[in-house]
Amino acid sequence: MGETNIPTDIAALSFEDALSELEQIVRRLESGSGKLDDAIAAYERGALLKRHCEAKLREAQARVDKIVIGADGKPSTEPVSLE
Repeated sequence: MGETNIPTDIAALSFEDALSELEQIVRRLESGSGKLDDAIAAYERGALLKRHCEAKLREAQARVDKIVIGADGKPSTEPVSLE
């Protein structure tokens, strides 16, 4: 996957599962309930989940091809510009 320093339990998550867990962490942190140590641990896990989601999105973007019509009128594909 190319993700460095991502725990294996997070690396094994799909984009959707990681995003869902990240959203739950954000809601808990926004509520302000809980202990400071728990909030810090949740924030750290959330940062890792965010990195994992970003990597998954980059992987998906790299696989997307753009369909173009050539000068001869025939369709072909070319990598999409990610910039």
